[in-house]
Amino acid sequence: MGRLEPANSFTPPVSGVSRRFIVTGKVQGVYFRHSTRIEAERLGVRGVARNLADGSVEVVAHGPRAALDQLHRWLHRGPSMARVEGVREVDASPP
Repeated sequence: MGRLEPANSFTPPVSGVSRRFIVTGKVQGVYFRHSTRIEAERLGVRGVARNLADGSVEVVAHGPRAALDQLHRWLHRGPSMARVEGVREVDASPP
């Protein structure tokens, strides 16, 4: 994959770690998923970003630990139109 995929699928590469984040605030309808995909590509991270029914965005990502740390920091800002209230790391296995 080499990036966060628009489809709701996640196929991790052989090496690296997986992390799952829930991002809350004004994060839907502001290009959050698209911007996350671009940032993930820049960092060499794979995974998926999807809207949740409660208005939050779930990001499941796989890659080198340092790249995931950078993505985690970026998620706190998001794109300029987003208003991130919180980023919570949860168990990396899907619900």
